[in-house]
Amino acid sequence: MALANNLTAILNLLALLCSIPITASGIWLASKPDNECVNLLRWPVVVLGVLILVVSATGFIGAYKYKETLLAVYLCCMAILIGLLLVVLIFAFVVTRPDGSYRVPGRGYKEYRLEGFSNWLKENVVDSKNWGRLRACLADTNVCPKLNQEFITADQFFSSSKITPLQSGCCKPPSACGYNFVNPTLWLNPTNMAADADCYIWSNDQSQLCYNCNSCKAGLLGNLRKEWRKANLILIITVVVLIWVYVIACSAFRNAQTEDLFRKYKQGWV
Repeated sequence: MALANNLTAILNLLALLCSIPITASGIWLASKPDNECVNLLRWPVVVLGVLILVVSATGFIGAYKYKETLLAVYLCCMAILIGLLLVVLIFAFVVTRPDGSYRVPGRGYKEYRLEGFSNWLKENVVDSKNWGRLRACLADTNVCPKLNQEFITADQFFSSSKITPLQSGCCKPPSACGYNFVNPTLWLNPTNMAADADCYIWSNDQSQLCYNCNSCKAGLLGNLRKEWRKANLILIITVVVLIWVYVIACSAFRNAQTEDLFRKYKQGWV
């Protein structure tokens, strides 16, 4: 029984450590400017990471102190949390699978079409009901102003692959409009206004820019997609380790119960 409990305690300590990258990835997501504005997607990974930490700590204490009730509670709660984590992973993968990006000749960055993203993201993140608040929030960030500090010439700007989807969609007009570059957030004399409805929405007013454009909505979704895809890699690795730890912990707990019952049965016969 002692050996099984010690093994379970070690495994739960490993599970507790696994909660750290989950929580860290959630905090990383929540700290991004776009996620600061999109409250819906900001905290679920952080909450799951903290819950896994608490449950793993419960399992560790239960195994270390030989508290079978705590171990049983741990196993039940951890199964639920692994299930929730799998649901979050599958959901995030499905809704971020469609990619609305496209290449523009002569540009190092991509541009984005709203139609290319999943219906769930369009309906629950950038719908007309939410966009007023999101637009104001994005305008208050330094996402666009910092472009003017990083790029001086048109060649530097056009060749850069470091421009984020959010910057590509919100801080400049679509390339098809034919605006002439003055600086990353100042564009003049368009040559093809009919190319895109966003061409008429673009404004050199630094508080407006293209924040009301469909390209900005698409850029926000492109940013969310990119960040959640990175976080998903961490979550996939972590959930595989957690499942492995959980299966072994279940086996150790079951074996410990069997050994305990056998010992009591033997003592009864003796």
